[in-house]
Amino acid sequence: MPQAAVIWDVDGTLVDTAELHFDAWVKLAAEINKPFTHADFAATFGRRNPEIIRFLFGEHQTDAAIAELGDRKEQYYRSEAAKGVYLLPGVQAMLEAFAGRGISQAIGSSAPRGNLELILDLTNSRRFFEGIVAMEDTQRGKPDPQVFLKAAEKLNAKPANCIVFEDAVAGVQAAKAGGMQCVAVRFVGHHTEEALRQAGADLVVSTLETVKVEEVLRLVK
Repeated sequence: MPQAAVIWDVDGTLVDTAELHFDAWVKLAAEINKPFTHADFAATFGRRNPEIIRFLFGEHQTDAAIAELGDRKEQYYRSEAAKGVYLLPGVQAMLEAFAGRGISQAIGSSAPRGNLELILDLTNSRRFFEGIVAMEDTQRGKPDPQVFLKAAEKLNAKPANCIVFEDAVAGVQAAKAGGMQCVAVRFVGHHTEEALRQAGADLVVSTLETVKVEEVLRLVK
């Protein structure tokens, strides 16, 4: 069996910060007199802020304006996240099991680096990851595979040997577009099992408590 490498999405996969993000977007939208609904949130979850802002608030805005809006939203998010964020069920055991087998792990996320640094510190999980790829490291968001391909490069791993943990349709599509295997976790529940399978997920689980490391590693042929 080839040596596998593991790439983790963060929001909705390592941790459940969905409501914190939603509340931050609602606050920002109210400040600029724009609507923001749960449907808007579901339609854009897992994407980079620049794509989300253009999609929801209009293509006409300058790069500087988009950056300012994104920074403002993340400040609202981080101030609430700092009060406490915890790993989802089964994540700690999975991280430790991979580490115990000498399997390299990285973060591949659409989130800004500041968010990721905060989450890793709050959950005491930084030690498990050999590389971090954040929004600032990419020019194209999911479903483009760039974020995961860059993470694979950091691990010196072939894409075909990588297993991505995701929770969003766009993330699953990105993993498969990059030629990787994908485990979709439904704990947060933004997408149905059918939607995740149609996106190409190789394995869909309700929680990482229900899957064994050996089952995941068998995805790499």
